[in-house]
Amino acid sequence: MKAQVEVKFSQLVQQQRQFFSTGNTKDISFRIAQLQLLKQAILENKQAIANAVKADLKKPDFEIYLTELYVVKEIDYTIKHIKSWAKAKKVATPLEQFPSSAIIYPEPLGVVLIISPWNYPFNLMILPLIGAIAAGNCAILKPSEISLHTSKVLADIFQKNFDPAYIALVEGGVETSQQLLKEKFDRIFFTGGTNVGKIVMEAAAKHLTPVTLELGGKSPCIVDADTQIEIAARRIAWGKFINAGQTCIAPDYLLVNHNIKKDLLDAIKKCIQEFYGDDPAKSPDYTRIINKKHFSRLAAFLKDGEIIVGGETDAENNYIAPTVIDNVSLDAPIMQEEIFGPILPVITYNDLTEAISIVNDRPKPLALYFFSKNKDRQERILRETSSGGVCINDTIMHIGIPELPFGGVGDSGIGAYHGKTSFDTFSHQKSVLKNSFLVDMKLRYAPYQGKLNLLKRILGLK
Repeated sequence: MKAQVEVKFSQLVQQQRQFFSTGNTKDISFRIAQLQLLKQAILENKQAIANAVKADLKKPDFEIYLTELYVVKEIDYTIKHIKSWAKAKKVATPLEQFPSSAIIYPEPLGVVLIISPWNYPFNLMILPLIGAIAAGNCAILKPSEISLHTSKVLADIFQKNFDPAYIALVEGGVETSQQLLKEKFDRIFFTGGTNVGKIVMEAAAKHLTPVTLELGGKSPCIVDADTQIEIAARRIAWGKFINAGQTCIAPDYLLVNHNIKKDLLDAIKKCIQEFYGDDPAKSPDYTRIINKKHFSRLAAFLKDGEIIVGGETDAENNYIAPTVIDNVSLDAPIMQEEIFGPILPVITYNDLTEAISIVNDRPKPLALYFFSKNKDRQERILRETSSGGVCINDTIMHIGIPELPFGGVGDSGIGAYHGKTSFDTFSHQKSVLKNSFLVDMKLRYAPYQGKLNLLKRILGLK
């Protein structure tokens, strides 16, 4: 059976290589037509997509449109800019190479593999695909088997709208991913956890395949004493508890100045009540944990400190209330891995140097959040910490700006995407020098006798 699967995937990759070799995907009008087709397919199936995401995560409609279906805006943005992105660009040449010209030609990589996660099961499949199509590639898509309903809807959409020799979606579990990773691709784009990211990178290395790894980590949220507490609390609570905290850039832990800790936590508690009512389990606006395995992992964290908000659980319905935990030790289990759920541990700091030290003692996060009205402290955070991205006085929202590359650094990921960065990620920037026969400088040719001093002057080494 395994051998049959391997043959099937090998044939699929070969079919896509044959399609790519026709040159169709290099035609800008073809790429635009495919992006338009993708947008139309999404619009025609938006209710089925929403129903599937809701079945997987019990996500409210508002969040589905805000965090999943908004990808149509990225398609529009890409269609608007694709011609300029794909143009060859002239660059300067040094005087000693006159009269040559230098040009950078963006060209597609070929056949790419996109592996998406379960937490935003539609968005995180389609967003990288937009870049792959825009850059002129063929693509094989592997959605998460955990978000089963969304996977089936995605499979139906691509089967009905796209030739599998161009774009194919493959369903299945871990074994399917393992077999796909044995094939040679021209780029692998993976979104998920760090441990699986290492497996993907190891498999890619056997073929010298470049990878983009969108991972995660413990994204800190630092709150300075000089801030607007009510607005900060509202934005922190929203960023943490949207999708029940199952967001790779959710604030993972709170670092709060001791002078405002009580006021901030009181304000966060008030925001949770405003967002989800007295009993979030009854709120139509609160998501559930994806499955029993993740529920059990998260529930174990609830004993790692003093629960001051929430803490209620319902194993039958994979429900964990929006929870804030105080008096958390830096050595507690909840501080050793990405939480990826609706639990916010709180750590107090006395001065910004201490907070920065806590952040820098850990692997570089995917996002860092800092709330302060003090511009000098804002600059200090930017200067003295490293993270994939930063939001000053907000959470999550940087992901919605296509001009900002989105990606990690260190343990939180390799490479970036969104907007033009997506196009660049799935392109090769081919360097081309065009020379002329009008001038042929003899300096570079042997024999070299008597030429060294002139060369030194040209090189600025005299």
